Amino acid sequence: MILEELIQLFERDIERLKLEINAYSKEENLWKVDHNITNSAGNLCLHLIGNMSHFVGKEIGGFDYTRDREFEFAGKNVPKADLVAMLEKLQNVVTASLEGLDESMLDKDYPLEVLGGKMSYNFFLIHLFGHFGYHLGQINYHRRLLDKEYKTA
Repeated sequence: MILEELIQLFERDIERLKLEINAYSKEENLWKVDHNITNSAGNLCLHLIGNMSHFVGKEIGGFDYTRDREFEFAGKNVPKADLVAMLEKLQNVVTASLEGLDESMLDKDYPLEVLGGKMSYNFFLIHLFGHFGYHLGQINYHRRLLDKEYKTA
């Protein structure tokens, strides 16, 4: 049962991320940094795509993916349309990966020791959901602080 809820939540938040990226008034503002804001929204978006593609798509779903974590934080000026297309693909990959995971696996150990020790699939998926939401919130604040042309309704 929890997999259905996780699928709904990830789909919701990937959709929210697409809306945030599309809400930028100028594409170049996706890549702005300022004072103590050291990660641009574009880089945080690339990071979420890489993180979820690797840990859910590849490790759970068996999708082919080679992560370039360095590019997630150093890459620049990926067009907004490309980011949105990557998010659409991610949404399909995450959904298919979780739909293909048997609920009986949730209490078993996730195959990688990512957080310094063994953890269950259940624990790690909840962690990934929190991680996604954390960066989604950062992107929302980034847009409202650094996308100067953005106007609230």
